This record gives sequence, structure tokens and C-alpha cells, in this order.
Amino acid sequence: MMQIKRAYDPPARGDGQRLLVERLWPRGMKKEALAFDGWLKDVAPSSALRTWYGHRVERWDEFQRRYRDELDSHPDAWAPIAEAAARGPVTLLYSAHDTAHNSAAVLRDYLGEHMPRRPRRAAASRSRKAAPTRSRKAAPSRAQRSRTPAARSRSSRAARAPSGE
Repeated sequence: MMQIKRAYDPPARGDGQRLLVERLWPRGMKKEALAFDGWLKDVAPSSALRTWYGHRVERWDEFQRRYRDELDSHPDAWAPIAEAAARGPVTLLYSAHDTAHNSAAVLRDYLGEHMPRRPRRAAASRSRKAAPTRSRKAAPSRAQRSRTPAARSRSSRAARAPSGE
């Protein structure tokens, strides 16, 4: 699984390996404050492309095309991400304000198209035989556990006593 997240967002349990995929360090963020496992500057768009794009949405389609061309010509830059994704979940960290129009979104989609698909664990677990289950005696309720031994024996004698009919 691969997801993208702003570098400014706190880490989550399911993030897996967190990789910063920006050429420049996130503005205002101290290195000690960012929870990340690696900084892959070379996979980010070139400085020329980043400057040309300037986060202008009207250039988004052309930016995607040019960035994909850069990724095609530098597979060694994104290979570490593909290797990490083969081992487990990966979160690509970016610093742009726009959560839809950023280089990490293009990179995630590009890698999704160029990486081999991993088999799902659920399918693998279905093929295994289920372990036989043992029947267990029901555990005592909280009320039953909290009674003293004398109180338990009195209540059990009362339950066994014949009714007054």
C-alpha cells in the first residue's frame, strides 16, 4: 500500500515507511520534528520543472506529463520506493499546500502503474486450512468473580433448593 501525506501532518500507526519526496526541505519544519525514514531528493521533480510549474493549476496536466518523463528517464531514483513498498506500507511525504495537485500524487500514481502487484494477504489466508476450534467453558461474569467463596456457595445452594410449590 502506498499513500501520500503532508510532511506537516503527524505520523499515524499505518504509515509504514515514511519517505520525504521533495527536493527542498519543508518550510518552517525542524529536522528533529519530522518523523521520516528517508529523504529522496532525486525522485522529486527537477528544479527547472518545479520552478516552471510554480503550483499553477492551469499547468497541472503538462506538469504531470513532464514529471512522468523525468521518472521514466531515472528509474534508479524511484527504485528505493518500489523496494520499500514490496516490503510493506509506504507513505510519501510532500510539503505543498495543495493536496490534489502535487508531485507526490503524480509519483504515487506513476509507481502504482510501474510496480508489480503484490498478492493480497486475504487470498493467501483463504487457501490455508482453518485450525480446529476447541469449545471452552464460558468465563464467569464480573458479578460471579467478585463474590466471596462463601457467598458463591450460598447462592449455589439457593439455586439447588426445591421451590415451594
